[in-house]
Amino acid sequence: MSKKVVAFGEIMMRLSTTNFHRFVQSSSFDVVFGGGEANVAVSLANYGYDAFFVTKLPDHEIGQSALNHLRRFGVHTDYISRGGDRLGIYFLEKGASMRPSKVIYDRANSAIANADIDDFNFDTIFKDVDWFHFSGITPAISKKAALLTEAALIAAKNNGVTVSVDLNYRKKLWTPEEAQKCMTHLMQYVDICIGNEEDAEKVLGFKPGNTDILKGKLEVQGYKDIFKQMKQKFNFKYIVTTLRESFSASDNGWSALIYDGNEFYQSKKYNIRIVDRVGGGDSFVGGLIYGLLESNDFKYALEFAVGASALKHTIPGDFNMASVQEVESLIEGDASGRVQR
Repeated sequence: MSKKVVAFGEIMMRLSTTNFHRFVQSSSFDVVFGGGEANVAVSLANYGYDAFFVTKLPDHEIGQSALNHLRRFGVHTDYISRGGDRLGIYFLEKGASMRPSKVIYDRANSAIANADIDDFNFDTIFKDVDWFHFSGITPAISKKAALLTEAALIAAKNNGVTVSVDLNYRKKLWTPEEAQKCMTHLMQYVDICIGNEEDAEKVLGFKPGNTDILKGKLEVQGYKDIFKQMKQKFNFKYIVTTLRESFSASDNGWSALIYDGNEFYQSKKYNIRIVDRVGGGDSFVGGLIYGLLESNDFKYALEFAVGASALKHTIPGDFNMASVQEVESLIEGDASGRVQR
């Protein structure tokens, strides 16, 4: 029987500059749809799971376009509520070499930001569900969305569902003080906590030592120290971080670290030439969930997650279109990029 997974959050229209143009140069934009939790749902649908995305979309053609986009990639939309005034938008200027990518949000008063608890029947949504995923982005978009997130978490735990969170701090949405007040409270419902060095500091107040991502330097011992503190405070089953070495906007080192309370395990490292970085972390989460549901081996799950997300960095758009077979081939050692005939 296929595993059933639920992701809750916001899907937005993404308007991207073409050919690495700057915003001020652009006369047209490429249009796709994406968002943290929606990206995870697409990955899991692509791996063969019954993946459900829960949100609220406006009841007009643009909302329908977003819904159709999810359906196109196999995501179930049964529990998506319709109504509200608008779909959130974000603009993406793709960086290259030493010039970073830039994101500008236009998402205030989106349908999901203004949604009410009555828009969803969470007890029905979480019946016979194996896994629930959310991120720190959703409670950041509005006070109503924060209340909705907790209502979903309570229903998930009442139904015995495993819960994961990607801390995903977004400084354009809230302050560290706001994030810590909200997210620290929500951690009581979480089994698997995922976040990078900025997330750990801004969202939960833990700062790894001897790490400077702006200089492409990582000190794994710093993560080990805060993982132990997080385990002691929140008793997560697994604590996971991606390890991104940002040499430039085009070239990154990519690996990850997981802690189960007894053992730390660091994955193999990939040197990535980036085509599209957006959604890279979400594809990692999707791969991790798949690996943990398919195997009791958390080391395999981490390797699968890192391999899946390394491949995503080579794919345009928010969604990861890499198959299980392609990920397995990569983590087994085939990183040659040779033409397959």
